[in-house]
Amino acid sequence: MSKAKKTVYVGMSGGVDSSVSAALLKDAGYSVVGVFIKPWQPDFVPCTWRDERNDAQRVAAHLGIPFRTLDASEEYRRSVADIFIREYTAGRTPNPDVLCNQVIKFGVFLDWALQNGADMIATGHYARTIRENDINTLHAGIDTEKDQTYFLWTLTQHQLTHSLFPVGGMTKMKVREEARRFGLPVAEKKDSQGICFLGEISMKDFLSHHIRLEKGDVLNEQGEIIGTHDGALLYTIGERRGFTVAAKTPTSGPHFVVAKNIETNTITVSELSPHEPSANPLSVFIEHAHWIATVPQEGQQYSVRFRYRQPLMPCTIARDKKDPHRYVVTVPIGASGAVEGQSAVLYENDTCIGGGVITSEEVGRK
Repeated sequence: MSKAKKTVYVGMSGGVDSSVSAALLKDAGYSVVGVFIKPWQPDFVPCTWRDERNDAQRVAAHLGIPFRTLDASEEYRRSVADIFIREYTAGRTPNPDVLCNQVIKFGVFLDWALQNGADMIATGHYARTIRENDINTLHAGIDTEKDQTYFLWTLTQHQLTHSLFPVGGMTKMKVREEARRFGLPVAEKKDSQGICFLGEISMKDFLSHHIRLEKGDVLNEQGEIIGTHDGALLYTIGERRGFTVAAKTPTSGPHFVVAKNIETNTITVSELSPHEPSANPLSVFIEHAHWIATVPQEGQQYSVRFRYRQPLMPCTIARDKKDPHRYVVTVPIGASGAVEGQSAVLYENDTCIGGGVITSEEVGRK
């Protein structure tokens, strides 16, 4: 099938990356349809999606392509926001971007697009795919500062077969240049930050509408009370703001959350960040593992990151002997940043091979 006959539905968020993606595909000869995916936003959050849709519609008009709106608000609330709230309630720190990609962009949107005349979908993610012998592999974007494969580790062969990432082979600077070359009305628009359904309110304000938050004690590593916080559920391991330490001295450095106890509503802090590299090995257990093309082999060396933009660290992986549904990822040195509920994403060179969700208490130093 030639490009001129292929129909691509582009998920247009109103930002520069997805707008350039649509422009590049049209320029390459594809039949392009712009689609704005309407998210869910609670009533108490200032509405931002209408402005984003207006920007996307302006770009579509400028490019002369059809424009449609897909209302995914109910699926977004049920499959992303509700899980987000539930995970925080359980004391975990979820990653809504992974869920949004898995369930909404490459789930609801892809299915809807294929049912409504599309051959493929495209997004503005900084990632690349290579197809050889009917197998798709997912590769890091050329711009290492913008690479988004960390959020795409759940993608399946079916999803990758029907997906395009037009800006994955470009730097952000080049994308801006292309936006100006095409004369796009969002060429100078700033990149969006944060979680889309939160708008401009804080995580604390959002969660307080769904979870009962109570002030609690801040403890040092000896278990002594040294301050107060606004609710243990709010804090992520490694966080250094949002709590008060009363026993500070002029020479004290910043304090970092190193543990939290939901039952006692306490957090433990230290002047030593848990994200600092260590000379000791670290074993991290993961569940809900997904492998994109091939299952990783025990004894072979890979690379892993536990949070977005974290430098890749060498690792090995093996099945958990106590639970065959889990894997243990071992990082021999320099490990940091393993947070329950976040993703551990594995790589072989620049190929994202998959990953899993970091589990509970068993994350720890050997």
